Amino acid sequence: MSYCVNPSCAQPKNPNNVAVCQSCGSQLRLNNRYQPLGILGKGGFGATFGAADISLPGNPICVVKQLRPATDDPQVYKMAKELFEREAETLGKVGNHPQVPRLLDYFEQNKEFYLVQEYVKGYNLHQEVKKKGPFSEAGVKQFLTELLPILEYIHSQKVIHRDIKPANLIRSQKDSKLVLIDFGAVKNQVNSMVANNTQTAFTAFAVGTAGFAPPEQMAMRPVYASDIYAVGVTCVYLLTAKTPKDIGCDPETGEIAWEPYVNISDSLANVLKKMLEVSVKHRYKSAEQVLDAMAMAPYEQGMQDSMTTMITGFKTPSSSSSPNSSLSTGLVSSSPSTRTMGRVNTHISKGSPMSSVSPEDKHSVATKIQGRVAGCGNANYNIAHGQTSSRRRGKGQGISNSDTIATKKNQKKWQEKTLLTAYENGRRDFTNQELNELNLSKAFLPGINCYQAKLSRINLQGAELTRADLGRADLTQAVMKNANLSEAYLGYANLNGADLRGANLCGANLTYANLQGANLCGVDLSSARITEAQLSVAKTNWRTVMPSGKRGFW
Repeated sequence: MSYCVNPSCAQPKNPNNVAVCQSCGSQLRLNNRYQPLGILGKGGFGATFGAADISLPGNPICVVKQLRPATDDPQVYKMAKELFEREAETLGKVGNHPQVPRLLDYFEQNKEFYLVQEYVKGYNLHQEVKKKGPFSEAGVKQFLTELLPILEYIHSQKVIHRDIKPANLIRSQKDSKLVLIDFGAVKNQVNSMVANNTQTAFTAFAVGTAGFAPPEQMAMRPVYASDIYAVGVTCVYLLTAKTPKDIGCDPETGEIAWEPYVNISDSLANVLKKMLEVSVKHRYKSAEQVLDAMAMAPYEQGMQDSMTTMITGFKTPSSSSSPNSSLSTGLVSSSPSTRTMGRVNTHISKGSPMSSVSPEDKHSVATKIQGRVAGCGNANYNIAHGQTSSRRRGKGQGISNSDTIATKKNQKKWQEKTLLTAYENGRRDFTNQELNELNLSKAFLPGINCYQAKLSRINLQGAELTRADLGRADLTQAVMKNANLSEAYLGYANLNGADLRGANLCGANLTYANLQGANLCGVDLSSARITEAQLSVAKTNWRTVMPSGKRGFW
């Protein structure tokens, strides 16, 4: 079947073997090359068609987007053409990313403009939610881990998408990866220009999709953070299967009233809150900031859990502290000292066993806990602020000689059995411990905290290490083949000569990790936090998926 693209045609469907529409007489083939097969969608200023490229063997399917300036004004037409060509050039550049459809062609025909892009077969996220139901929290985190690097790339090309929503995110049937489609940049600029020149009500088509676009974009002043807001609204839809219109907003603040509809951790809720700030001033400014917040959440929550455990430990003189847990995901936004004191005082004020203790004693306990936190340090807080970890500070910088001696006393040489037993009994914190050469093949250790631990030549082949904290750990010549390190933190770790073949590093953070001689053959690094400089000294092969999404050597 051939399909007529003339918007006025009464009977656009035609037999496959005709060159001219039998209803309106329009030419069916576009640019003497593309044969429209059917309509995929339409709006006030154009439509999108599926088409066959008959100039290539096999007649591959592509997507043809039609843009019609809704005016006969020659000056408007000239400006529209200039904007169209400029935006086609931009889309050609952006389409170099494997998760953005490539721009294949662009042309003008009968005073209408056409963009031809790669066809992505699959379901969009709106269809996916309708079919399978809302996403889990883990599913939304995975979604953010995959989408935000794409957005980071788009913004690096000085492009604002302006219409991010579930319908514009397709799960590719080929490899299950997300593909960001329909940039709408040409349409938006042309429409705003038409509106300014003809004084007609075209602005509704110029600001993206209502509910997903933030206030500054509705006011025709989009910034990079506008896309962050749209991603936040998309997350709410994925969690609730409800659009912003279904949820409604707070009449006093204008914010989407989404929180009663979800059941998620504080960490993800806090990230979403900041993504959905109505004021650009208080919103995340970049995709990188969101990724950083998500990466830090588990480690800061671990500190909070540790402080809560310490306070709970004052119930009776004989009570023992419950184990720390780095599996929880929390997000803290203030300084470490303020966070510590605030959490301590809050805990005490809510009817804890210490509520009857005098104010002086309460302050003493809080101060001791704050001092302990300062001694242990928060690697992620320090990294984010360009500081060296407090564990690495020397004399006169927050750690006394007695603290150092106490830390050494807490270290011991672990055996496989004792470590696994301790983990099964609830222990998660193995910070600074001696774990060299242990055989923990196929061990189940999600959320384990081995920050700055000695793990050289350890065998972790096939181990489950999801969200593990291995920051600053010595993993020299460690065997981590086929290990699950998804969302693990490996910042500043020494992975010199480590075997990571086939490991799952989805969402893993390897910021400043030493990868000299590390074997990354067959590893998918498309969503890992890693740099070109790091990879230049590591071993890769044709099966390694690079951060760009392409396979092969760096």
